[in-house]
Amino acid sequence: MDIVLIILAVLCLLIGIVGCIIPALPGVPLAYVALWLLHITDRVQFSWQFLLIWGIVMVVVQIMDYIIPAWGTKRTGGSKAGVWGSTIGLLVGLFFGPWGIVLGPFIGAVIAELLAGKNTADALRSGWGSLLGLLTGTILKLICCGLMAYYFVAALI
Repeated sequence: MDIVLIILAVLCLLIGIVGCIIPALPGVPLAYVALWLLHITDRVQFSWQFLLIWGIVMVVVQIMDYIIPAWGTKRTGGSKAGVWGSTIGLLVGLFFGPWGIVLGPFIGAVIAELLAGKNTADALRSGWGSLLGLLTGTILKLICCGLMAYYFVAALI
């Protein structure tokens, strides 16, 4: 039974890492599930404090992943229209693969700002803020999953 749980945990961890880049997959929660699957085996026992701390980190990172792109848009002078455009662009971008995921928020924010009456330079600045926010959130998720992967592998060795 431990072998099955470890294999499932490894799959969750790998899919979690991929999910850091593909927004349709819950990357950090899947990596956290991997820690729990490893914990319930007879081979590895994490402390409750360890699991609680990583649970809190997982929730915070998930919340920040939704806040950071909007914050990036706002920080660079974007309006509510730009924030909404960025969010809609991300959702539409999911249907266009990796490039859609990266460019969707940028294009959405720019189009929304232009429709709201901003000039091209301000709209592009808002788009860049959205893109930088998305990339920052992705890096944050990758760091979190990378650390979980480190603890996962260290516990198995």
